[in-house]
Amino acid sequence: MQTPLHIGVDVAKATLVIACAEHPGAPLTLSNERPAIQRWLRTVPAGSRVGVEATGRYHEPLADLAEAAGLTVFVLNPKDTRHYAQALGRRAKTDRVDATLIARLVAKEHMHLHPYRPPSRATRQVEMLLRRRARLTVLKGAVTMTLLDCPGLAAERRALLRRFDATLAHIDRELKTLMQDGAGMAEAWGRLQRIVGVGPLLGMSLTTVLERVPFRNADAFVAFTGLDPRAHDSGQKLGRRRLSKRGPAELRRLLFTAAMSASRTRAWRPFYERDRAKGLSGTAALVILARRIARTAWSIHHHRTEFNPERLAPGLT
Repeated sequence: MQTPLHIGVDVAKATLVIACAEHPGAPLTLSNERPAIQRWLRTVPAGSRVGVEATGRYHEPLADLAEAAGLTVFVLNPKDTRHYAQALGRRAKTDRVDATLIARLVAKEHMHLHPYRPPSRATRQVEMLLRRRARLTVLKGAVTMTLLDCPGLAAERRALLRRFDATLAHIDRELKTLMQDGAGMAEAWGRLQRIVGVGPLLGMSLTTVLERVPFRNADAFVAFTGLDPRAHDSGQKLGRRRLSKRGPAELRRLLFTAAMSASRTRAWRPFYERDRAKGLSGTAALVILARRIARTAWSIHHHRTEFNPERLAPGLT
């Protein structure tokens, strides 16, 4: 019986560079295509662990095929691997160095990593469209600001903005169809949208994440969003708390936007006003409210309950 291995893979659009912690020789290079990946996976011992950085969509074929082959797969945050390299004093950055580093990280830290769970096809499509929509929204704002002070291009600016709006509307229709047709997603999406302040887009983002990732508790979900405060204390010094911002930026933005809307509603306004009365800034109070909304969303999804504003009142003590 072959001994399980700890494998690190550096992913590019066209190639994969593969290193093994147990055999630190020359890494293997193969094409980032399903047939090549499947042939390689047949040579990997059962029970092996594979680490790969999140790279948009280029890591997905390897991660999906390796998980389907029964291997334990870890999709790593590139920021974490970069900090790990700095902690080890690595100064070079090449595909070979990166693959070897990932293999070492998996070998040493796999007990503290979360195994990858492939999303369903519908979930993956929704997440892809949400990312594209967020990018288009940013580009629309950039076009608006770039051409705002150009009277001679007013007609062109209006035409571009109409095209942006039409594309965004088309994406929204596609998203709605996917959410309504996705197995189990329509019901969860409906429950989450009944949280005051949560609109269709945030409801979609929350649903896809909560359906895909088995968060142990609400704190774990808040940490995933990056809205958790990061301590910075040393000795007698109590440093200023800042957000970790470790999670998906678009989900964090949507939660903050929802908090801005919710702060004016009967259900959530008392929480916002109480934090403001403590002397907190408006931004800090909104961040706290965004965390409350995230916790509420996790609870409703986890326990399959409905939003009840009256259950929020006991927190006002």
